[in-house]
Amino acid sequence: MIITTTTSVEGRPVQQYLGIVTGEVIVGANIFKDLFAGIRDIVGGRAGSYEKTLRSARNTAFEELEAEAARVGGNAVIGVDIDYEVIGKEGSMLMVTVSGTAVRLG
Repeated sequence: MIITTTTSVEGRPVQQYLGIVTGEVIVGANIFKDLFAGIRDIVGGRAGSYEKTLRSARNTAFEELEAEAARVGGNAVIGVDIDYEVIGKEGSMLMVTVSGTAVRLG
């Protein structure tokens, strides 16, 4: 399935717009991961465990987006937007949301 931030796919005209599709993932902050990230995981200003968690959440959100697009009969998602939000009491959770328009391309 084609997933793109652009509003069109060169050489593949949109035959049908199928509606907005989304994928959302919320991950909780792990106090032990937070503690040890500061001690052992920050190398060169980067926190590897946080990056791994964020990458995993983003990949899962894209998988959900693709599954929803396929469910409505799409073979592509155009105009994709990726958002990250800190939510919960004291910012204890991270939400990753991807959304776009499911389409059927020619």
